[in-house]
Amino acid sequence: MILLDGKVISEQMKAEIAQEVENIKKQGGKIPHLAAILVGHDGGSETYVGNKEKSCNQVGFRSTVLRFEDTITEVQLLEEINKLNNNPEIDGFIVQMPLPKHISEQKVTEAIDPKKDVDGFHPLNIGRMTIGMPAYISATPDGIIELLRRYKIETLGKHCVVLGRSNIVGRPISNLLSLKGYPGDCTVTVCHSRTKNIPEITRTADILIVALGQAEYVTADMVKEGAVVIDVGINRIKSDKTKSGWKLLGDVKFDEVAPKCSYITPVPGGVGLLTIISLLKNTLKATKKEIYG
Repeated sequence: MILLDGKVISEQMKAEIAQEVENIKKQGGKIPHLAAILVGHDGGSETYVGNKEKSCNQVGFRSTVLRFEDTITEVQLLEEINKLNNNPEIDGFIVQMPLPKHISEQKVTEAIDPKKDVDGFHPLNIGRMTIGMPAYISATPDGIIELLRRYKIETLGKHCVVLGRSNIVGRPISNLLSLKGYPGDCTVTVCHSRTKNIPEITRTADILIVALGQAEYVTADMVKEGAVVIDVGINRIKSDKTKSGWKLLGDVKFDEVAPKCSYITPVPGGVGLLTIISLLKNTLKATKKEIYG
């Protein structure tokens, strides 16, 4: 069993991006500038945006965070997005989710200029990705692809089972792995809450990607010998064995499943560490105008 180490891969990618930025500086080019809009004071969002700023500094990016109280109106937020769309200094930006209930996340997503949509959530980027055109790929699916590529895991003709059909993970990764080329050319089955006989289906998977949000859902009897298992789940569970009173568990019962696998991601330390790296990668592409010219 080989651990798909997100920490190792994220450090490799950071070093590669930092080198590209250094080359841009030497040539007198524009330094990538990533912005984030943060509405309210959600703890998870604060942590993510803080990590984004730290990562930007590490690779030599410029970074801006625009903070607004959760009393901001939808119209006001859309105006702020429009300002960023028209600001030539900003190469890419994200609007951190979740948003207050009085603001439509769909309207906000669609208001972002696709050329600056480094989260990869705009319908235009999703559509381009689906048919194999150059696009900004959303962070978690892109992180999964990087793990497969960098560990040289064979995908051609393999049966990939995806547990979960969310627009953030399940749907995009199932599309990506069914596209022509590497890593792709998989036969993909997508399972969800209405799927019958899930254990029978998962036992046929050469590659099993789990993104359900249910702690330790996948057990050893659901996985065949030699499978590649990628656990996207991050579940915060109460624990009296940790100082914080909490522990993080994936959607896979790791200790039980790992001995059967050829490769498996840990939680934490797997796919999650690659999400901010994917954001940096997309911002670098935006600066170089690789996707839309």
